[in-house]
Amino acid sequence: MKVFIDTNVLLDVLAERKAFYADAMRIWTLSESGRIGGHVSAISFSNCYYIVHRHAGRRSADKAVRLLRDVFEPVDLTAQILNQAIDAGFADFEDAIQFHSAVHAQAKCVITRNPDHFPRTPLSVLSPAEFLAAHSFE
Repeated sequence: MKVFIDTNVLLDVLAERKAFYADAMRIWTLSESGRIGGHVSAISFSNCYYIVHRHAGRRSADKAVRLLRDVFEPVDLTAQILNQAIDAGFADFEDAIQFHSAVHAQAKCVITRNPDHFPRTPLSVLSPAEFLAAHSFE
């Protein structure tokens, strides 16, 4: 199953955000093991690098982007995705890029901690907990 994973879920693992880590790590592990096809926007690499670098330094940021590269399939930021995001009218431009990257990747759903930031069509939008509850991976 091809899924699109929002930057906030990736950062929950990379920054070990206690309140969100367990579900995010399960999704990360499902992608790493090939049980789901985890896709991420190319901008997630720079977003994660920036935040990890700011909080934990360059060595940790370098490691973070290598981990992302080795586990997830990046969705290139194309002119089409950029134009769709600009014209979409989302309250948050980064969310618009994420959403249109997911559509471009033909993902079944977007996994995010901010489901209310995304439209519910043409794909479903689920929190990590909702995604895990809806699918049996035991």
